[in-house]
Amino acid sequence: MKTHKDNLSIHRTELLRQIQRELPLACTDFFVAIEPQTSILTRLAYAYDLRIFFHYLCDEVRAFASKTPPELEDADIARVTKLDIERYTGFLTLYYRNHTQPDGEVISWEIENKELGKMRKLSSLRSFYKYMYAGGRVPGNVAELVPLPKRRNKAIIRLEIDEVARLLDAVESGEALSQRQQKYHELTRTRDLAMLTLFLGTGIRVSECVGLDIDDFDFDQNAFLITRKGGDETILYMPDEVADALKGYLKERLEIEALPGHERAFFLSLQRRRITQRAVENLVRKYAQIAAPLKRKISPHKLRSTFGTNLYRETGDIYLVADVLGHADVNTTRKHYAAIPEDRRREAARRTVLRYNKPQKTEE
Repeated sequence: MKTHKDNLSIHRTELLRQIQRELPLACTDFFVAIEPQTSILTRLAYAYDLRIFFHYLCDEVRAFASKTPPELEDADIARVTKLDIERYTGFLTLYYRNHTQPDGEVISWEIENKELGKMRKLSSLRSFYKYMYAGGRVPGNVAELVPLPKRRNKAIIRLEIDEVARLLDAVESGEALSQRQQKYHELTRTRDLAMLTLFLGTGIRVSECVGLDIDDFDFDQNAFLITRKGGDETILYMPDEVADALKGYLKERLEIEALPGHERAFFLSLQRRRITQRAVENLVRKYAQIAAPLKRKISPHKLRSTFGTNLYRETGDIYLVADVLGHADVNTTRKHYAAIPEDRRREAARRTVLRYNKPQKTEE
């Protein structure tokens, strides 16, 4: 029987082949060349980014209007100028994507890219042109001539200790949920509590969470096996509180007859399928709106940030945090999890005095 990891890899490979049909043949050669050094997820991300660029080229640039992306040859790709790419980065700020429904109706929606989105798409283009230039297929890497957008530092959003407590209380009680949400709460409470406790107690990614199987857990050792982003398998350990929540859900899970193909999945949806990333994101958002209403963008990744920050506060060991979170570069960890904690900022505010209290005058 194929594992979730196997099925995911097959699905992504099929998606990549499908997208390749919309791209120049040179892109297929590029994906083949980088396959030994990259994961299928990385190649798929490149494919999505290159598809946007080549559709832009044929739809928006007059010099390429006579061709479709699959018709573009090496000579056409070599004609792309620095100005074309600069205009492309401007195009990425806001553009529209159309999709034709089976009944012929065309649905259109707008897409915006901030600095980070532009950086990723331009980096993909640089990698493609680097490959083309190294192989002598174009005279230079024109994408390198366009500077990457400057990335602005954003406030890192994470939950404070009291907000974590309110989040878990909201899951257990369900009192603050809407009437419609309470209708399903009894069916999902144990699962939701196990999942949120797992995020907050181990810092795993949402993709790692939904990929968990029943036999990935060893409760005698309080250990479990996850598959990291790059495909590597890692054993992590969990505190007793997390293990207790997971064992509580496992009793219910073993009573559920999952649909074919989902029998091994640990976390199931109400439809008895392996729960999706989108469903997990929605349930995190639902409870976070109760626990921290002013923090409107709480996601599974923000729960991971909460774990990383708390672990660093307790240990002061940035290398331990990097290892547990699966970061290849400790500088990533240092940037995101070793920032000045919120409580130190509050302490700074308490120690700042603008006007000292004047002594009261006494009546003679």
